[in-house]
Parts: sequence; structure tokens; C-alpha cells
Amino acid sequence: MADTAMPQERIEALRGHAAMLAFSVLIAGSFSLGARAANLIDPTAISAARFVIAAGVIAGFAFAGPGIPRQALRAPWRYLLLGGLFAAYFVLMFEGLKTALPVSAAAVFTLTPVMSAGFGWLLLRQRMTGRLAMALALGAAGSLWVIFRGDIHALRRLDFGRGEAIYLLGCVAHALYTPMVRRLNRGETPLVSTFGTLVAGAALLSIWGWRAIIETDWANLPALVWVTLIYVAICASAMTTLLVQYATMRLPAAKVMAYTYLTPAWVLLLESALTGAAPASAMLPGFAATIVALLLLLKDQRH
Repeated sequence: MADTAMPQERIEALRGHAAMLAFSVLIAGSFSLGARAANLIDPTAISAARFVIAAGVIAGFAFAGPGIPRQALRAPWRYLLLGGLFAAYFVLMFEGLKTALPVSAAAVFTLTPVMSAGFGWLLLRQRMTGRLAMALALGAAGSLWVIFRGDIHALRRLDFGRGEAIYLLGCVAHALYTPMVRRLNRGETPLVSTFGTLVAGAALLSIWGWRAIIETDWANLPALVWVTLIYVAICASAMTTLLVQYATMRLPAAKVMAYTYLTPAWVLLLESALTGAAPASAMLPGFAATIVALLLLLKDQRH
């Protein structure tokens, strides 16, 4: 029995890794687009709209397939908690991107694996190997190097930008969200759980930000805002939420979020393509450290 179970377990783990690789690519685009649209619309308003659109997309997938079983409605407070955490992340992300550079914000995002590992131990008692701990520490060090733009004096002074600080609070919510998905799951598929999370998030944001939603001149928003909204709603909300929930059921929380280490590199390539500017050479060691951290985590998975 054990001989047949191990290959299937490895296959499921590989599927989880593939899901998070796609996640890292999709999420990168939201930083570049979000930074350009953040000052053109209220963060709560665009976040509420993205949750509504994303929930509609997931609902279409759900009802085109098996539908939403009645037992999935048990304990709806679970979706309110998950939706609240995810909504807080996105609102704080857009608020932070008003002043934070896309690459710096992406580097802040890569601190989530360390925080997720801590929450994973508290909530699920997921333990870390020595290699995993070393990889997370290396990744965090690389992230801090990028956040402080390779300036060791700024790092010593903890010269942390306001936008990065706001977004860091959002990343705390995201890191807690990851192990909470597994902790609160009662047998629901990722599609059903994602739908409940997005609906709850849309409801909470609509109540919290009703004034901002009403005061937004939706008919006259710049085209960039609509492009950003559609992208973050479908690619960086519906699809990434589904991918995270799929991977979380197959990998430990820390390894799920480890793929965020790739995000700054994707953002760096995208920003270089959009602006034509080469990245600051002082930041490159930080990017290298995060890539090595990811490779260590993948090697840890094989062993």
C-alpha cells in the first residue's frame, strides 16, 4: 500500500508546485499595473469591484461544472474570515502601491513565506526542516536587500518607506490566510472554497467601503484603471486564489508561499520591459538570494 501511495503523493505535490509557479507569474503583473493605477481610484473601491468580478468568474466555472453543494454552506463564518483576510491584503496592497515602487513592493511580498511558516506552525503544527529554515532565512535576507535598494546604511536605520510598511501589514494578512485555508477546510474543493472566500470578501468590502464605491465616477475612469481592474480581478484574484487554495491542500504553508520569491524577478523583467531601464546593480544580490532560496526549497521537497 505504501509503495503505491508515495508516487501519487509526489504527483500531487508536483501539481501544487506547478500551481504556485503560475501564481508567481500572474501576481507579478498586478504590481506593475497596480502601481500605475493606485492613485487613480480608491483602494477599497477597486478591491470591492475586483472581488465582485472574480466571484462572478469563479461562479461561472462552478455552475458550469459540479455546482455548489449545499454542505459547502456549513459554517459560513469560515468564508467571512478567509474573505476578510484576503480583502485586507488587497486593500493594503493598493494603498501601499500609491508610494511604493513595484519592485520594492514585490520584495515585501516575498517576506510572506517566513510569516506563513510561523502561522503554519501555530495553526497546523507544520514543522520546518533545517534546509527549509535556511531557505526562508536566505529568502528574507534577499528580500530586505531589495526593499532597502541595496543600501546597507538604510537597512541599519530601518529606513522603511511608508508604502512598503502599509503593504507589509497586508502581507501579514496574506500569510495568515494560507494556513487558515487548510485549517478551516471541511472537505470543500478549491473551486467551492474560492467562491465562498470571494463572495464573503466582496460583501465585506462593499459594506466597509460603500461611500468610496458610491463616490467613484466609474463611467469616467481612465482606461488604465479598467485594464488593471480586469487583470487583477481575473488573473490576480480569481485564478491566483484558486491556485493558492489548490496548492495549500498539497503543500505545507511555507512551501506554498515560497514561490513568492520568484515575484520580484518577474516584476523586474516586466518593469524593465515597460520602462526600458535596467535594474540597479546594487539590488541584484538580493534577487540572487531569493532565487537560491527557492531552489533550496525545491530540493527540500525532493528529499
